[in-house]
Amino acid sequence: MFEVIKTFLIGCAVGMGNVIPGVSGSTIAVVFGIYDKFINAITLNFKKLWANRKFVIPMILGMVLGVFAFSKVVSYLYIHFPTQTNYAFTGLIIGSIPLLVSLMTKQKKGEKKSFWYIFSLVVCVAAGIAIIYLFSILEGNVDKNTPEFTVLPELSAGLAVRIFIAGLLGALAMVTPGISGSLLMLILGVYSIVISAIGKLLEPESFVHAFLLLLPNGIGVLIGVLAGAKLIGILLKKVPGQSYAVILGLLLGSAVFMFPGFAGFTSAGIIAGSILSFVGGVALAYFGSKTGD
Repeated sequence: MFEVIKTFLIGCAVGMGNVIPGVSGSTIAVVFGIYDKFINAITLNFKKLWANRKFVIPMILGMVLGVFAFSKVVSYLYIHFPTQTNYAFTGLIIGSIPLLVSLMTKQKKGEKKSFWYIFSLVVCVAAGIAIIYLFSILEGNVDKNTPEFTVLPELSAGLAVRIFIAGLLGALAMVTPGISGSLLMLILGVYSIVISAIGKLLEPESFVHAFLLLLPNGIGVLIGVLAGAKLIGILLKKVPGQSYAVILGLLLGSAVFMFPGFAGFTSAGIIAGSILSFVGGVALAYFGSKTGD
């Protein structure tokens, strides 16, 4: 029962991460040590899904709840406590580094690592950092203060295709630690439409309109998640060291560009809150990964 509750809560955190531009839900899965299990569980093999139901069901339910219920909470924290919130997320990433280093350097009994193998790990870490650097440039050119739609736009063929492509690319990013799927949707100009439509699903008079807008996005997300998870699952089996090295680079790059600096330290309260948030994030990631399977 404890594992089910823990998986549900992690799912909530992953769902939260997926709706915040600049934050990767898969990064949250990594810091809690369930990323590889999460990737391997995403499949169309219903027998495998049923065998993993104690993980899959609470994970999916938690993600759905995280998207619907907690997105406003996190948005509130970012608006009113941006420095402390960024320090907390930075702490989560830093706290996950020991786990990733352990996975990256893990070797079988009697196995020796050659110079070229170690060199490949270094190159993969650098590649991960470079990818985040490129995304940081894109992020810098995007206005995150996208206005919310009070009236949902009319669905057209062109808009449906754009929403589908955004869902597809966003889902591929969602299963890749360090890369924000929401940021890609923001870049493609559909983020505010999707977020507004999710909220409108709870309003009976707007349900059909919102559902039709979200349908192409949902189809794109489903295809992207299945294809991306399959590819990453294969890489984790065939070249685990290099795969984890890239993930480590993605997380290191995320920590560097997420780090808010000290400009926000305008009062003793903010300084204390930021320190506590950072330490709490590190502890949560470190000990959370220790309890992971």
